[in-house]
Amino acid sequence: MAVNRNIIREDIECVSNAEFIPWDKMKGAAILITGATGLIGTTMIHSLNHANKTKTLNLKIIALVRDEKKAKKHFKDILDDGMLRLTEGTVEKLPEVDGPIDFIIHGASQTASKEFIRHAVETIETSVFGTFNLLKLAKEKSVKGFVYLSSMEVYGYPERGHKVTEDEIGSMTPLDLRNSYPISKIICESMCCAFAKEYGVPATICRLTQTFGPGVNCNDARIFAYFGRCINEKKNIVLKTKGETERCYLYTTDAVTAILMILLKGISGNAYNAADENTYCSIAEMAERIAADGGIQVEYDIQNEAVNGFPQTLYMNLDTNALKQLGWEPQGGYSISEMYQRMIDGTVS
Repeated sequence: MAVNRNIIREDIECVSNAEFIPWDKMKGAAILITGATGLIGTTMIHSLNHANKTKTLNLKIIALVRDEKKAKKHFKDILDDGMLRLTEGTVEKLPEVDGPIDFIIHGASQTASKEFIRHAVETIETSVFGTFNLLKLAKEKSVKGFVYLSSMEVYGYPERGHKVTEDEIGSMTPLDLRNSYPISKIICESMCCAFAKEYGVPATICRLTQTFGPGVNCNDARIFAYFGRCINEKKNIVLKTKGETERCYLYTTDAVTAILMILLKGISGNAYNAADENTYCSIAEMAERIAADGGIQVEYDIQNEAVNGFPQTLYMNLDTNALKQLGWEPQGGYSISEMYQRMIDGTVS
């Protein structure tokens, strides 16, 4: 599948052109990034590489990857630029990281809903042990900033019509295997707060809504990737639920700028919602809109939600005022339809 490099380039330049990011705070910095080969991690690294060249930041990025050989292929276009260093290992068994580290962006996590059930233990292990190891490292290295990528799922199941702010948290049973993901996220957030208050680690939390854009792997199991494949292959969208869940979405580069703002300007121990509030809609509404744009139909094949790892119907209308008070705004301003078109054009095989 061909990739529209112009779209990728536009997105990378968009991050560099975000005037609200205090780039000067990053000059000469060494930044450790986990989850480096994921969608957000990849966009982050490519964006920082571009900013490094255009703003003469003299950055050093250490990317923690599970498979160095695979990661070399992943980042082959920028390895020769000299900014990026690959370190093979896992967050669960953190390798020795030599030299100073000024900032840590911790994004390593399981993301596939079915895996939260199939491998609940491993989901918890990656989240909890991994975050504890990274926070210990942050303490040892006396970092200037640490941001943990959490999830909107920590809010559980808010009432429809309720605007969700950072001072609330959801109630969920630990006896539902799928909750291995949100409950472990809550534990990690608690650790961030504890390290911030007890040890002075400048740990912050980014509660991301569902994020997508160019660079999504064509085999990604998440619903936005599935919709994109249906459009690209001219196949009808088949929903396995009624699609009543409502949420906001976020374009990938807007997630990157939000993370950087929280890293550089966020208050230690605090959490920040990250979403584009203008994208709020139900899954069914989104499916119908995308199908109409792509000339296909939406079909319904209702199945058991629990068996498939789908969360229950939720209404996740995130309030992003705290993030906006740091100076952040969505850069692209894309509609859902535009986000999908850019994702489809920038999908990787």
